[in-house]
Amino acid sequence: MAKDRIDIASWTGGRVLFLDGGMGTQLQAKGLQPGEVPELWNLSRPGDVRAVHEAYFEAGADVVYTNTFGANSAKYHGDAPLADVIAAGVGLAREAAEAGGGRLVALDVGPTGRLLKPSGDFEFDAAYDAFAEQVRIGAEAGADIVVVETMSDAYELKAAVLAAKENSSLPILATVALGDDGKLLTGASVECVAALLEGLRVDAVGLNCGFGPDRMLQYVRRFAAATALPIAVKPNAGLPKVVEGRTVFTVGPEEFARDIAALAEAGAAIVGGCCGTTPAHIAAVRGLLGDATVAAVPRDSGERTVVTSGSRAVEISLSDTVVIGERINPTGKKKLKAALTEGDVAYVLREAVSQADAGAHILDVNVGVPGLDEPAVLDSTIQAVQSVTDLPLQIDTSDPKALERALRHYNGKALVNSVNGKAESMSAVLPLVAKYGGAVVALTLDEAGIPPTADGRVAIARRILARGAEYGLRPSDFVVDVLCLAVSAEAQSANVILEALRRVRSELGCRTCLGVSNISFGLPARPLLNAAFYTMALGNGLSAGIVNPLASDMMAAYRAYRALTAKDATCCEWIENFREWTPASASVVRVSAAKPSDAEKAGSQDGLSSAIRHGLKSDAAEAARAALAGGAAPLDVIGGGIVPALETVGKGFESGTVFLPQLLMAAEAAGAAFEVVRAALPTRDAGNVRGPIVMATVKGDIHDIGKNICRALLENYGFKVIDLGRDVPPEKVVEAARREKARLVGLSALMTTTVGFMEETVKLVHAELPGCMVTVGGAVLTADYAEKMGADHYSKDAMGLVRYAEKLFGS
Repeated sequence: MAKDRIDIASWTGGRVLFLDGGMGTQLQAKGLQPGEVPELWNLSRPGDVRAVHEAYFEAGADVVYTNTFGANSAKYHGDAPLADVIAAGVGLAREAAEAGGGRLVALDVGPTGRLLKPSGDFEFDAAYDAFAEQVRIGAEAGADIVVVETMSDAYELKAAVLAAKENSSLPILATVALGDDGKLLTGASVECVAALLEGLRVDAVGLNCGFGPDRMLQYVRRFAAATALPIAVKPNAGLPKVVEGRTVFTVGPEEFARDIAALAEAGAAIVGGCCGTTPAHIAAVRGLLGDATVAAVPRDSGERTVVTSGSRAVEISLSDTVVIGERINPTGKKKLKAALTEGDVAYVLREAVSQADAGAHILDVNVGVPGLDEPAVLDSTIQAVQSVTDLPLQIDTSDPKALERALRHYNGKALVNSVNGKAESMSAVLPLVAKYGGAVVALTLDEAGIPPTADGRVAIARRILARGAEYGLRPSDFVVDVLCLAVSAEAQSANVILEALRRVRSELGCRTCLGVSNISFGLPARPLLNAAFYTMALGNGLSAGIVNPLASDMMAAYRAYRALTAKDATCCEWIENFREWTPASASVVRVSAAKPSDAEKAGSQDGLSSAIRHGLKSDAAEAARAALAGGAAPLDVIGGGIVPALETVGKGFESGTVFLPQLLMAAEAAGAAFEVVRAALPTRDAGNVRGPIVMATVKGDIHDIGKNICRALLENYGFKVIDLGRDVPPEKVVEAARREKARLVGLSALMTTTVGFMEETVKLVHAELPGCMVTVGGAVLTADYAEKMGADHYSKDAMGLVRYAEKLFGS
């Protein structure tokens, strides 16, 4: 039955908490065959599973993970009922824990193996449901902790954590697997992950898998600087290699223990091992660290205000200022209101992209048009905007139902606009912010309206903070808006606002924001007043201006302030934005996000290239259509617009400036444009596609994220791909490659238990199809590993495969 909640941080009395090591590699040593479902051993070979747990407890572990890593309905493909597999897994660990003196059992929750929308095809709610079922069964079976591990997508991480929070009362330990670039597969940094998980109120955060303990040191230090939560580490025993036909890991127990000790000195409070580690590794760690207390290293104070998207973190600071783009708000905007009413998402996406390009750090999203289903439209609009920009969003609504739905499906930690001092507002909004982990704008108004004085506004802010504390919210979770009233109606308005800004900062320690342009309402030459007041507000401590980033006067004021106050210390930002400035260009300019005309598109393929680079599918298709209508030859559109845009994005991905979601959305936009051009190609050119390439996830492995990414990129670079799916036997790969007369086969594997089938497939392809090349990829592989299994090429990532295919087939 479900157990009472324990406190991870205090359970050991302040000493380091010791986790177990690898499960899969231990079961392999006991006879687990390639492709066999490890979790089924909970029922078919329970003694062996229990023995692994017992060995780890004997080695000194305080906590063991259940053999349930892949036991979710989206991933599990065994014959036995899933509930029986999970319950048995918890039961076996529980038996070992009780025999070991009442130590702890952690329900192991791994990823689904699917990529969530919009980058993939799996719904957030479907992922949540799969995790929720696993958590309910595991908690009822007697787990002490829920561990969410090996996550490579911040969005899937959020789904799993919400499922754990809402379907049990157990503490949550959440760890992610970083890539070679130090980020998640979908681009999130350590700081982004820390902000998301801290907002969701997990009990501990950290890293597992990916690489060995030596490479984790820099990321532990970054976690320590980004969060006050306990940090957990579970590295691999180095990288795998093939030795005499067997997969082995290269870091032995003593070396592993020394590296773990360094991680503990850097701030790790919870330590263990992942792939390739054994009871001997854990015994060495426990022997070296003993009863060591958690190191007292400098940690994040918990006083920073950070919001994130799925891949970018933005701090709203007391020492600097950021720009919140205001243009996705239908108030006073007829075109946007019409677009929202008519369902013209492309217009909204252009507004998002143009503001991001103009220098906004956060985008406000408001869809409050009478007659719309605001919960549904806000939810879908936010998801659409997040598909084309990595900027964090400010969810702007007064409807609590719309707010909860949007917060739940938002990828990251959002800024909420807003709560105010009315009791009804605080009761509706603050619990949602606490549950979903956002920061919230606090409007200084209440049932009596907006106070005319700074005293009154600060008092309301103070009251909102006090109410927030009842829900566990800190002052750093609030951004106070002291409200900007027009000087045309109240002569002292600007002075009151500036005083309130200073006092909120000095007395409450809070960040501030302001809808700056309200100051000039009803007056001529509004841009001049707005820019002047914006500069004054910045000088009085404004943390975030809600402005139009397409207004050059406002952005000039922002950049001038940062240059003159040494926030743009070397003036690089100023130089970058004003290197082309001339006196003739000094007049106030408005930049429009409207669609380029057909004539503009026909005369240049810049519009097509821009649409592809920004992932705007409908705009890319329309730009291609306009280019063709303007007389451009189909092959010129491909060679002069589509391919260069993909190359730009691809090189950005390779250099680490573009991340997977943007890469995939650009590929989709290029695909939309290519379909338009394909229809205009002569028959002989339309069929001029390179390939075919046969792709498969190897037998026993059901993870197809990497394969699907590669397929999407290859197809949009003009290759024909035959996708055989997941869990594909070697014979089926050979059969398809022979039938299609393929010159290249691509194989993917994520699980260490399935690389044997990959090697078998490589050898069979080479034996049966001389001249057919094989490229391999996956999280468990290295170039050395691929070479030793006989592969012709190792694809580190999707762009690497594209480059190899181009070399093999020709440009």
